[in-house]
Amino acid sequence: MGGGDALVLARAGADVLAPSDMMDGRVGAVRQVLERGDDKIIGVGHGRTLAAVVAQLPQTPARDVQFVSLLGGLTRKFAANPFDVIHRLAERTGAEAYLLPVPVFANSVADRAVLMQQFGIADVFALARAASLLFVGIGQIHADGFLVSSGMIRPDEVVELKRAGACADLLGHFFNAEGKLLDLDLSARATSMAAGDLKTHRIVAIGGGPAKITALRAVLRSGFLNGLIIDEVTAQALVTDKPETTSGNAKKKGRRGR
Repeated sequence: MGGGDALVLARAGADVLAPSDMMDGRVGAVRQVLERGDDKIIGVGHGRTLAAVVAQLPQTPARDVQFVSLLGGLTRKFAANPFDVIHRLAERTGAEAYLLPVPVFANSVADRAVLMQQFGIADVFALARAASLLFVGIGQIHADGFLVSSGMIRPDEVVELKRAGACADLLGHFFNAEGKLLDLDLSARATSMAAGDLKTHRIVAIGGGPAKITALRAVLRSGFLNGLIIDEVTAQALVTDKPETTSGNAKKKGRRGR
């Protein structure tokens, strides 16, 4: 990926790392972060690509690191358990891992408040807020997307999200195609940090694939991301598909491309 292409994506406020290979490069990027050891508390989100990267991560000692869930992980489908990601990270690194054993979305805003005040849960949530780096996935709003396949939300809720204009998900927060954060009841029920708290953190998304182009572009435009680890094919698609409109309120200017 050329420097000029990376610059187009960086206008959204995110450093872009786009290795030429489909998966090994993304695994290597995560491994480099762990080996540097700059971040002692790392928050971990959900997502298929994030899970695939972690599944291929080799043994990488990082015993001084604490991994913490950024979002509840109880879903209706055990086979799609998001906790697998943080479990595997702990196994591959020897690091401590802290989970949020609550539903991804509470039944109501009031229920969420009660859940987050429970013994142990509040401590994990405080640790997540203290993280210096957040590794997250970007979700697409689709009937076949990870949110539905994992049992986090129902198909009828996808219909409601689409009706509201949502096309991307970041830790239970939803964005339209222009990168605008949508004020939705579902987001208010998400067992994750509030959008305002997320804005104060260094967030690196791991994604890729043609199906994610719209969602990736939306979150890039939002200005929430500080970094994006994707494959070169996806990066080129982001650049060539209406690159002149890729904009947002940058949290940090910079670029890194390969």
